[in-house]
Amino acid sequence: MDNLVERYLAAWNATDPEARAKAVAGLWTEDGTYTDPLADVAGHDAIAAVIAGAQQMFPGMVFTAGELFDAHHDLARFTWRLGPEGGEAVAEGFDVVRLAPDGRVRQVLGFLDKVPG
Repeated sequence: MDNLVERYLAAWNATDPEARAKAVAGLWTEDGTYTDPLADVAGHDAIAAVIAGAQQMFPGMVFTAGELFDAHHDLARFTWRLGPEGGEAVAEGFDVVRLAPDGRVRQVLGFLDKVPG
């Protein structure tokens, strides 16, 4: 869990398709899932596609860590922001992550706290 948020956000910020696929494959289990109000997918290709879709919706924006990080057992929760680098966030949320025994992400449940109008 030491660098979970850093690796997770790096995957969401990877704009090159090959780099994004590699980041997703390194972070999630093969059958890993991602669920938020806009998506419910499983597997590396589908997760990478959701990330690519978010990048298309918010070109030039980057994900950064929020203030909250908490973890116990195989669970972690953390907040994040999306906005221009160094600028005010246009979206904010928090994710709950369940890890597999090997430390990779098995499941992500995402919640949106602030979304653009």
